[in-house]
Amino acid sequence: MSDQEKLTLFTINMSHYSEKIRWLLDYEKIEYQEQALTPFIHALPMFIKGKRQRTTVPLLQHGDKYVQDSPRIVDWLAKNRGPLKTLPADIQDEIIEIQKRFDIIGKPIARYLYFTGFAYPALIKDIWTQFAKPWENVVVRTTYPIIKHLFKKMQRVNEVDVAKAEQKIDQEIKWLEQRLSDGREFLVGDTLTVADITAASLLAPLACPSEHPIYSTQDFREKISGSAKKWAASPALEWVRTMYTQHRGVIWAKTPRISS
Repeated sequence: MSDQEKLTLFTINMSHYSEKIRWLLDYEKIEYQEQALTPFIHALPMFIKGKRQRTTVPLLQHGDKYVQDSPRIVDWLAKNRGPLKTLPADIQDEIIEIQKRFDIIGKPIARYLYFTGFAYPALIKDIWTQFAKPWENVVVRTTYPIIKHLFKKMQRVNEVDVAKAEQKIDQEIKWLEQRLSDGREFLVGDTLTVADITAASLLAPLACPSEHPIYSTQDFREKISGSAKKWAASPALEWVRTMYTQHRGVIWAKTPRISS
């Protein structure tokens, strides 16, 4: 494969949107190189590369082309690496609708978890700097109070918005429970699709599947996701854990490259 054909996926380790695309690429057996970014230091490079006045990940690079945000990446992969077995044409519309539904709750989930997670600064710093270069590690740790303040303001991590986020999360978990109440294994059709990957990956920080190297740790489960215990036994989150066990496998079999 030529350099022009190779794919590079820019991610942040704790990002469930990044996990969505990582899972999709792995499941479809599409070759790629993952490049891990350090939160906040990632902002300017993603703003420049994405050319959409946004700093979000994931971002997929193909030669000199960059595709930012998970639903746009799914569209690009379908057109340029398709047909995708996770996006069958005959049920594509329904799959995309469910993808939209769960993409929407990604930010509320992050808002909800950081609200409690910020009470444990040492843990947050360790997660954020997992793949940091030495100078990035120093910057994040020394400027953490400023970063935290900016993050909370930009992501609306406050009591009012977190309460709204909790209601939205609960609503979608109940929707998923109802969807699964007929005993179905997959959300659409009889095989794993983008709908399942999206729902499972976006809910993974609440479900804490053992296959995820961050969400599965005791510290994450108790200190960051601890507030989500009200849903821990939900059939919806049990389904997420089953999806990981049966259709995901261990993440980062190949260690991400540290951003250059």
